[in-house]
Amino acid sequence: MDDERVWRFEESLWYATDERYHERVDPDCVMALSLGPYIFAGEAAVESVSGTPPWDEVSFADRQVRRPQEGLIVVGYRIAARRGQTQFSAACTSVYRRRTHEDWTVIQHAQIALNSNNRES
Repeated sequence: MDDERVWRFEESLWYATDERYHERVDPDCVMALSLGPYIFAGEAAVESVSGTPPWDEVSFADRQVRRPQEGLIVVGYRIAARRGQTQFSAACTSVYRRRTHEDWTVIQHAQIALNSNNRES
């Protein structure tokens, strides 16, 4: 997956529907989010983001992409997101695992909330 596709994939998760989360968040995923209980794994990771309304606007800064080995992609970035009057900013990481040639899932995602008026994921 080239860098442009990586960023489209990551951005799509900030606008995702429940169906998209269930397709793209791996059953083995571990997430660290800004809401209790903070650490989510497996189906709890999928459920922690399911039902979250998509953001109206998102913008990425300080984007980093690493490929430590075949079939793994690690990204890091800062996000600024808005949903109505809610503003959210965070430092984030995600790790993707390739299941088949063009089939990637998120196996790790973490958010460190920065300045925001609401600590939603």
